[in-house]
Amino acid sequence: MEQTPLIPRVRLGTQGLQVSKLGFGCMGLTGAYNTPLDDDAGVAVIAHAFRRGVTFFDTSDVYGPHANEILLGKALKQLPREQVQVATKFGIQRDAAAGKSTVCGRPEYVRACCEASLRRLGLDHIDLYYQHRVDTTIPIEDTIGELKKLVEEGRVKYIGLSEASPDTIRRAHAVHPITAVQMEWSLWARDIEPQIVPLCRELGIGIVPYSPIARGFFGGRGVTQQVSAESSLKGHPRFSAENLEKNKLLYLKMEQLAEKHRCSPAQLALAWVLHQGDDVVPIPGTTKIKNLDSNIDSLKVKLTEDDLKEISSQIREEDVAGGRQYTSFAHTTWNYADTPKK
Repeated sequence: MEQTPLIPRVRLGTQGLQVSKLGFGCMGLTGAYNTPLDDDAGVAVIAHAFRRGVTFFDTSDVYGPHANEILLGKALKQLPREQVQVATKFGIQRDAAAGKSTVCGRPEYVRACCEASLRRLGLDHIDLYYQHRVDTTIPIEDTIGELKKLVEEGRVKYIGLSEASPDTIRRAHAVHPITAVQMEWSLWARDIEPQIVPLCRELGIGIVPYSPIARGFFGGRGVTQQVSAESSLKGHPRFSAENLEKNKLLYLKMEQLAEKHRCSPAQLALAWVLHQGDDVVPIPGTTKIKNLDSNIDSLKVKLTEDDLKEISSQIREEDVAGGRQYTSFAHTTWNYADTPKK
C-alpha cells in the first residue's frame, strides 16, 4: 500500500522506538462513543490512516472486549508489518455479569493476556505493550518483571504504562526502561503537567496523550451535535446535561480562537497537544474518514509560544464542569496508582 506521508517520525522514549508524530486510537471503531463500524468500514479507516502517514495504532484487549484487537489484526494483514507500530494493553478485566471492571497485574495474567493479544492481532510480537491500569494490590516490580521476560523472549519490544503515578513510573523504570506513558492530556485535562510530564522527561519516557480532543468535545460533541444514545459518554460527568451547559462556554471560546488560526476547534485542540513537545504523540480516534483527514491536517497548524500561552489561559481546566473520568472508574486514575513496596 502506497503512503503519502505528511506526518513526521519521532522517537518515543530512549530505547529506539520510532513512531508517527500522530497516532490513531482504534477504540471507537468497535463502539465506545458511537455505533460500532462493520469490519470492512473499520479496516478502511485504518488503511486510510496508514496511507496518510499514520503508522502508530493503539488498541487494548478490553476494547470490545477483544473485538478491537481482532479488527486491527484484519487491517494489519493489508499493511507492511515492518512499517507499523502496534500498541495494545492488558490489565482491565470486564465482568459483564457483575457489570463492573477490575484491574489485574499478576505475572501469570500478564503472560496469558500477551499470548491472547498476539493471537487476536495475528502478530508474533507487540511493539509497545502497556499496563492499562495499575493493580494497586501488588508491587509494580512483579508486573514489570514479567513484562521484562516477555521483552527478553521477543514477544514484546517496548513497555508502557497508562494512568500510573509518579512513584509507580519511577519504580517500574528501575526494573526495565519504560518507553511511553499513556495519559489523558488535552486542554481540559491538564493534571499531568505539574509532576508527570517533568518526570517522564527526566527519565526519557515518551508521552502518549489519549482523548486529546477531549473525547470529541472540542469537535462539538454535545454542543453542535447530540451525544448518541448508545454512547458511553452518557455516563461521563462532563457530558451530563447540567455540566455540558456550563462547558459550552469553553467550546465557544475555542471557536473564536480557532477562527483566528484559520482551523476548526478540534484541529486547534489537537495542535495544542502536538505542540507540547517532540516526545508527545497524541492518539485521537474517529470512525469518520473526514475527521481523520481533519486530525492529520492539524499538523499544518503552527503555533508560537505566545499562541500556546494564549490558548492555555483562555481554556482553563479549572473552568471545566465535572470530573475528567467516569465516576465508576475514577479510583483507577494516576493519582491513586501507587503500589505496595516490594
